[in-house]
Amino acid sequence: MSYELGVTRSVSEGIARFTINRPEAGGALNHAMRDQLAAWFHDASADLHIRVIVLASNGTKGFCTGADLRSIPADSRPKPEGAPDKVVFDNARVIRDGWQRLVTSVLDCEKPVIGQVQAVAAGGGLHLALACDLVVAGESASFVEAFIRRGIAPDAAGAWILPRLIGIQKAKELCFFGDSVSASDAERMGLINRVVPDGDLDATVDALARRLAVAPTKAITVTKALLNRSLDVDRTTSLYEEAHGQEMVTMTEDMREGIAAFVERRDPAFKGW
Repeated sequence: MSYELGVTRSVSEGIARFTINRPEAGGALNHAMRDQLAAWFHDASADLHIRVIVLASNGTKGFCTGADLRSIPADSRPKPEGAPDKVVFDNARVIRDGWQRLVTSVLDCEKPVIGQVQAVAAGGGLHLALACDLVVAGESASFVEAFIRRGIAPDAAGAWILPRLIGIQKAKELCFFGDSVSASDAERMGLINRVVPDGDLDATVDALARRLAVAPTKAITVTKALLNRSLDVDRTTSLYEEAHGQEMVTMTEDMREGIAAFVERRDPAFKGW
């Protein structure tokens, strides 16, 4: 647990829950919260106790409204005499080491991630939600490409994620205008997987998480990797990676259990390895 950072972590019955606990700020992430979440997602890949992750947030103001711009730490590294406070590549380095690192930690995590969105997801917070493998939203949730409202271009991998979900034309519309998208519209355009009544959100996400917590975890790992790569590589490369992915999966105990359960006409009991 890291209450003092504004994020919490718990693990039970194979389900890890990472929760943004900063309702007074709409779930905005300061640099410490951002880096802690990225570390947790990175570490989860090797943690056999974790088979699925739920990323959630507390409060009605926001799931995550992006970066807390008031919390950017000053660069404390010594500089040569006469050097300016900022030089070329400093800002790009902040983007790479900050929100890009967080979003890619979700995309690259070997465990399936469910985003539980109860309120507005805006800017980097929107891209954090969309990096999840499944996104379930309450009917009060909304989604905003807020960057254009501040006169800046999308970051946090948004220009890579959005066209893959909804196509390039719709992605341009969201980014150019920065309009708020309701949960029902987000579901219709394929931005999220499911919208449910607010009162059903916890139970719906919990049911999905419990299904994934007893699934063949390594098979999901390979499936996630293949699907995430599918739009970036040619057919020959994709099929090559598919064959090697299948070979890796055949070395798992879960694959052997799945075949045995089929032959014996019983439900499989997958362990996650």
